[in-house]
Amino acid sequence: MSLLRNTRILILSVLLSTQALAQQQPVPPTLAAKSWLLLEMGSGQLLTAEKPDDRLEPASLTKLMTAYLTFSALRQKTLSLEQPLPVSEKAWRTGGSKMFVRVDTQVPVEDLIKGMIVQSGNDACVTLAEAIAGSEENFAQMMNREAQRLGMKNSHFMNSTGLPDPNHYTTARDLSILAGSLIRDFPEDYKKYYSMKEFRYNNITQPNRNRLLFIDPTVDGVKTGHTDAAGYCLISSALRDKRRLLSVVLGTASDSARASESQKLLNWGFISYDSVTLYTKEQPVSTLRVWKGQESSLKAGFTSDLSIAVPKGYADKIKADFVAEPRLIAPIQAGQKVGTLKVSIEGKPYNEYPVLALENIGLGNIFVRIIDTIRLWFN
Repeated sequence: MSLLRNTRILILSVLLSTQALAQQQPVPPTLAAKSWLLLEMGSGQLLTAEKPDDRLEPASLTKLMTAYLTFSALRQKTLSLEQPLPVSEKAWRTGGSKMFVRVDTQVPVEDLIKGMIVQSGNDACVTLAEAIAGSEENFAQMMNREAQRLGMKNSHFMNSTGLPDPNHYTTARDLSILAGSLIRDFPEDYKKYYSMKEFRYNNITQPNRNRLLFIDPTVDGVKTGHTDAAGYCLISSALRDKRRLLSVVLGTASDSARASESQKLLNWGFISYDSVTLYTKEQPVSTLRVWKGQESSLKAGFTSDLSIAVPKGYADKIKADFVAEPRLIAPIQAGQKVGTLKVSIEGKPYNEYPVLALENIGLGNIFVRIIDTIRLWFN
């Protein structure tokens, strides 16, 4: 779990980086939207953004957090896909988009998941929330705790559906963290449900509102949202040649506009940037000297493949320099930062990435510690 935690920290640190990119960075498109963001998933690299930290109403994009907690409950076996859940009057009466469950009936969890994701059913969300947390109010508290754990610093949830509330808000950056975490942490669930083009329940067939699923075969998710205040919103993800980009587009004027603006952003990202793998998972970047440890050397690298996005045509102009932390003293835990990889293009700083310990180094015996203490005096 520590490696998973540190991998997430590594990706978030890259996502939140404010370092200037090289002058050769492609000129991004301007979108007819309130806020937007484009992220390369492999590197966690932000390719472009406009007002990514403005607090906005998320509408049904909220349901990504409801889905994240539902998938977590399935993994923890507090829910099962076949388990029938009772539909309360509150769930049945919830306004907005519906999957049309009937009050006082029981619906299998998997049908509720499909109703939530494909049909954007508010009634499905409330039913799942009540089953997981006892009430939607308790579930909202869970949502906020999970948001903090994931690093969503400017989000607050009041319900499981995204229905308007003055204290229900998020940002494009936070939504990219949430969507990226869902894709990364629950890849099989993402693949199974988010590319579904329609779902039929209670003799009613409803199509997925994500138009890109029907016009771009490389798009496999993620979620639409709409209220009068939020406008038309879309988080979309596409996988082309093993590269995944994630776009967040908030506050467009129409259903067609959120699709066309998202498509414009995705196409620009794929056309303008190449992906370069600098190091594979657990490939040593360097072997470092360790003092006072059970071992005197440590392998340093990355706990997942380190791929970066670079402007098209500049892949062969990359230079990566490793800078180690001074005086590594045991004990050292796997996943601990032990250095920095500084990447430049044509001599211009491009980005920096934390390099991690790939193994545990315990504290050495008393003799090793004494000898290394003396050595350090003269080093």
